[in-house]
Amino acid sequence: MQTEKVLRKRSIKDSEGSPATEPTILSDDDDKEPLIPKASSSSQQIISQGLASAANLANLLPTGTLMAFQLLVPIFTTNGSCDSVTRPLTMLLLILLSLSCFFICFTDSIKSSDGRVYHGIATPNGMWLFDYPADTGSSLPDLSKKKVRPLDIVHGVLTVLVFVSVALRDRNVVSCFDPQPKHETQEVLDIVPVGLGVICGLLFMVFPTTRHGIGYPVTSGK
Repeated sequence: MQTEKVLRKRSIKDSEGSPATEPTILSDDDDKEPLIPKASSSSQQIISQGLASAANLANLLPTGTLMAFQLLVPIFTTNGSCDSVTRPLTMLLLILLSLSCFFICFTDSIKSSDGRVYHGIATPNGMWLFDYPADTGSSLPDLSKKKVRPLDIVHGVLTVLVFVSVALRDRNVVSCFDPQPKHETQEVLDIVPVGLGVICGLLFMVFPTTRHGIGYPVTSGK
Protein backbone atom coordinates (compact mmCIF):
# COMPACT_ATOMS: atom_id res chain seq x y z
CA MET A 1 0.00 0.00 0.00
CA GLN A 2 2.76 2.44 0.84
CA THR A 3 4.49 1.62 -2.43
CA GLU A 4 1.34 2.45 -4.38
CA LYS A 5 1.01 5.81 -2.56
CA VAL A 6 4.61 6.71 -3.40
CA LEU A 7 4.12 5.89 -7.04
CA ARG A 8 0.92 8.00 -7.17
CA LYS A 9 2.72 11.00 -5.62
CA ARG A 10 5.56 10.72 -8.17
CA SER A 11 3.14 10.54 -11.10
CA ILE A 12 1.28 13.64 -9.83
CA LYS A 13 4.54 15.59 -9.45
CA ASP A 14 5.68 14.59 -12.92
CA SER A 15 2.35 15.69 -14.42
CA GLU A 16 2.51 19.04 -12.59
CA GLY A 17 6.13 19.75 -13.59
CA SER A 18 5.90 18.88 -17.26
CA PRO A 19 4.64 21.74 -19.45
CA ALA A 20 1.40 21.20 -21.29
CA THR A 21 1.79 20.69 -25.01
CA GLU A 22 -0.55 22.69 -27.22
CA PRO A 23 -1.91 21.15 -30.41
CA THR A 24 -0.35 22.58 -33.53
CA ILE A 25 -2.77 24.20 -35.93
CA LEU A 26 -1.87 24.17 -39.59
CA SER A 27 -2.93 27.20 -41.55
CA ASP A 28 -4.00 27.16 -45.17
CA ASP A 29 -0.85 29.02 -46.14
CA ASP A 30 1.33 26.14 -44.93
CA ASP A 31 -0.40 23.74 -47.32
CA LYS A 32 0.34 25.90 -50.31
CA GLU A 33 3.61 25.39 -52.11
CA PRO A 34 5.79 28.46 -52.54
CA LEU A 35 5.40 30.08 -55.93
CA ILE A 36 8.59 29.92 -57.95
CA PRO A 37 8.73 32.46 -60.77
CA LYS A 38 9.51 30.88 -64.07
CA ALA A 39 12.21 32.73 -65.87
CA SER A 40 11.50 32.99 -69.57
CA SER A 41 14.48 32.30 -71.73
CA SER A 42 15.74 34.74 -74.29
CA SER A 43 14.88 32.40 -77.15
CA GLN A 44 11.21 32.29 -76.11
CA GLN A 45 11.10 36.08 -75.98
CA ILE A 46 12.63 36.33 -79.44
CA ILE A 47 10.12 33.82 -80.82
CA SER A 48 7.15 35.72 -79.34
CA GLN A 49 8.45 39.02 -80.69
CA GLY A 50 8.98 37.43 -84.06
CA LEU A 51 5.46 36.09 -84.20
CA ALA A 52 4.03 39.47 -83.24
CA SER A 53 6.09 41.29 -85.84
CA ALA A 54 5.18 38.73 -88.49
CA ALA A 55 1.51 39.25 -87.77
CA ASN A 56 1.92 43.02 -88.18
CA LEU A 57 4.01 42.68 -91.33
CA ALA A 58 1.35 40.52 -92.95
CA ASN A 59 -0.79 43.66 -93.24
CA LEU A 60 1.76 45.12 -95.67
CA LEU A 61 1.40 42.22 -98.11
CA PRO A 62 -1.19 41.96 -100.89
CA THR A 63 -4.30 40.23 -99.62
CA GLY A 64 -4.51 37.69 -102.44
CA THR A 65 -0.85 36.70 -102.15
CA LEU A 66 -1.10 36.30 -98.39
CA MET A 67 -4.23 34.15 -98.67
CA ALA A 68 -2.56 31.97 -101.31
CA PHE A 69 0.48 31.56 -99.05
CA GLN A 70 -1.58 30.53 -96.04
CA LEU A 71 -3.70 28.14 -98.10
CA LEU A 72 -1.12 26.48 -100.34
CA VAL A 73 1.97 26.20 -98.10
CA PRO A 74 0.50 23.51 -95.79
CA ILE A 75 -0.58 21.55 -98.89
CA PHE A 76 2.72 21.84 -100.78
CA THR A 77 4.85 21.09 -97.71
CA THR A 78 2.57 18.33 -96.37
CA ASN A 79 2.48 20.23 -93.08
CA GLY A 80 6.25 20.58 -92.97
CA SER A 81 7.17 17.01 -94.02
CA CYS A 82 8.76 17.56 -97.42
CA ASP A 83 10.44 15.00 -99.65
CA SER A 84 12.42 15.19 -102.89
CA VAL A 85 9.27 16.08 -104.85
CA THR A 86 7.46 18.54 -102.59
CA ARG A 87 10.59 20.50 -101.64
CA PRO A 88 11.24 21.87 -105.19
CA LEU A 89 7.53 22.51 -105.62
CA THR A 90 7.47 24.52 -102.40
CA MET A 91 10.47 26.55 -103.57
CA LEU A 92 8.73 27.24 -106.89
CA LEU A 93 5.59 28.33 -105.02
CA LEU A 94 7.55 30.77 -102.85
CA ILE A 95 9.27 32.25 -105.92
CA LEU A 96 5.94 32.76 -107.70
CA LEU A 97 4.41 34.39 -104.64
CA SER A 98 7.43 36.68 -104.31
CA LEU A 99 7.07 37.74 -107.95
CA SER A 100 3.38 38.34 -107.31
CA CYS A 101 4.24 40.70 -104.44
CA PHE A 102 6.65 42.58 -106.69
CA PHE A 103 4.22 42.76 -109.61
CA ILE A 104 1.26 44.03 -107.58
CA CYS A 105 3.30 47.03 -106.44
CA PHE A 106 3.14 48.31 -110.06
CA THR A 107 -0.63 47.99 -110.34
CA ASP A 108 -2.92 50.95 -109.80
CA SER A 109 -6.60 51.89 -109.86
CA ILE A 110 -8.30 55.01 -111.18
CA LYS A 111 -11.83 56.36 -111.37
CA SER A 112 -13.45 57.50 -114.58
CA SER A 113 -15.86 60.40 -114.94
CA ASP A 114 -18.86 58.09 -114.41
CA GLY A 115 -17.46 56.80 -111.08
CA ARG A 116 -16.35 53.38 -112.29
CA VAL A 117 -13.04 51.95 -111.09
CA TYR A 118 -10.55 50.56 -113.61
CA HIS A 119 -7.32 48.71 -112.93
CA GLY A 120 -4.06 48.74 -114.78
CA ILE A 121 -0.30 48.46 -114.54
CA ALA A 122 2.28 51.24 -114.61
CA THR A 123 4.64 51.36 -117.60
CA PRO A 124 7.51 53.73 -118.47
CA ASN A 125 5.14 55.72 -120.72
CA GLY A 126 2.13 55.80 -118.42
CA MET A 127 -0.58 53.52 -117.09
CA TRP A 128 -1.98 50.71 -119.20
CA LEU A 129 -5.56 49.71 -118.30
CA PHE A 130 -6.43 46.07 -118.88
CA ASP A 131 -10.15 46.24 -117.98
CA TYR A 132 -11.17 49.50 -119.67
CA PRO A 133 -13.69 48.97 -122.52
CA ALA A 134 -12.91 50.85 -125.71
CA ASP A 135 -16.53 51.77 -126.52
CA THR A 136 -17.25 53.57 -123.25
CA GLY A 137 -17.94 57.29 -123.35
CA SER A 138 -16.47 58.13 -119.95
CA SER A 139 -13.34 60.21 -119.70
CA LEU A 140 -10.21 59.25 -117.79
CA PRO A 141 -7.59 61.30 -115.96
CA ASP A 142 -4.15 61.81 -117.45
CA LEU A 143 -2.60 58.31 -117.55
CA SER A 144 0.89 59.63 -118.29
CA LYS A 145 1.17 60.76 -114.67
CA LYS A 146 0.87 57.13 -113.54
CA LYS A 147 4.11 55.94 -115.15
CA VAL A 148 6.70 53.87 -113.33
CA ARG A 149 8.71 55.72 -110.73
CA PRO A 150 11.80 54.69 -108.72
CA LEU A 151 9.59 54.55 -105.63
CA ASP A 152 7.61 51.72 -107.22
CA ILE A 153 10.76 49.61 -107.54
CA VAL A 154 11.70 50.37 -103.93
CA HIS A 155 8.25 49.31 -102.73
CA GLY A 156 8.43 46.17 -104.83
CA VAL A 157 11.73 45.13 -103.27
CA LEU A 158 10.50 45.96 -99.76
CA THR A 159 7.33 43.93 -100.28
CA VAL A 160 9.38 40.93 -101.40
CA LEU A 161 11.59 41.27 -98.31
CA VAL A 162 8.51 41.43 -96.10
CA PHE A 163 7.19 38.27 -97.74
CA VAL A 164 10.54 36.54 -97.16
CA SER A 165 10.49 37.51 -93.48
CA VAL A 166 6.94 36.18 -93.10
CA ALA A 167 7.89 32.94 -94.87
CA LEU A 168 10.89 32.45 -92.59
CA ARG A 169 8.58 32.65 -89.58
CA ASP A 170 6.28 29.94 -90.98
CA ARG A 171 6.76 26.60 -89.24
CA ASN A 172 5.90 24.52 -92.32
CA VAL A 173 8.40 26.34 -94.55
CA VAL A 174 11.24 26.03 -92.03
CA SER A 175 10.50 22.35 -91.35
CA CYS A 176 10.38 21.65 -95.08
CA PHE A 177 13.88 22.93 -95.87
CA ASP A 178 15.57 22.30 -92.51
CA PRO A 179 13.67 19.92 -90.21
CA GLN A 180 16.32 20.04 -87.46
CA PRO A 181 18.22 23.31 -87.70
CA LYS A 182 21.45 23.79 -85.79
CA HIS A 183 21.77 26.26 -82.96
CA GLU A 184 23.40 28.90 -85.16
CA THR A 185 20.77 28.42 -87.88
CA GLN A 186 17.97 28.74 -85.34
CA GLU A 187 19.47 32.00 -84.08
CA VAL A 188 19.49 33.36 -87.63
CA LEU A 189 15.86 32.31 -88.12
CA ASP A 190 14.91 34.06 -84.88
CA ILE A 191 16.79 37.32 -85.47
CA VAL A 192 16.91 38.02 -89.22
CA PRO A 193 13.12 38.08 -89.92
CA VAL A 194 12.53 40.40 -86.97
CA GLY A 195 15.26 42.84 -87.99
CA LEU A 196 14.26 42.66 -91.64
CA GLY A 197 10.64 43.33 -90.80
CA VAL A 198 11.43 46.32 -88.58
CA ILE A 199 13.63 47.92 -91.24
CA CYS A 200 11.05 47.38 -94.00
CA GLY A 201 8.27 48.72 -91.81
CA LEU A 202 10.22 51.90 -91.12
CA LEU A 203 10.98 52.37 -94.81
CA PHE A 204 7.30 51.93 -95.67
CA MET A 205 6.49 54.70 -93.21
CA VAL A 206 9.22 57.02 -94.50
CA PHE A 207 8.44 56.41 -98.20
CA PRO A 208 4.67 55.81 -98.47
CA THR A 209 3.13 54.93 -101.81
CA THR A 210 0.24 56.76 -103.47
CA ARG A 211 -0.82 53.85 -105.67
CA HIS A 212 -3.96 51.81 -105.08
CA GLY A 213 -3.16 48.34 -106.28
CA ILE A 214 -5.58 45.58 -107.17
CA GLY A 215 -7.87 44.91 -104.25
CA TYR A 216 -7.15 48.18 -102.44
CA PRO A 217 -9.83 50.89 -102.06
CA VAL A 218 -9.73 54.00 -104.20
CA THR A 219 -10.40 57.30 -102.42
CA SER A 220 -12.42 60.07 -103.99
CA GLY A 221 -9.37 62.28 -104.37
CA LYS A 222 -7.44 59.67 -106.29
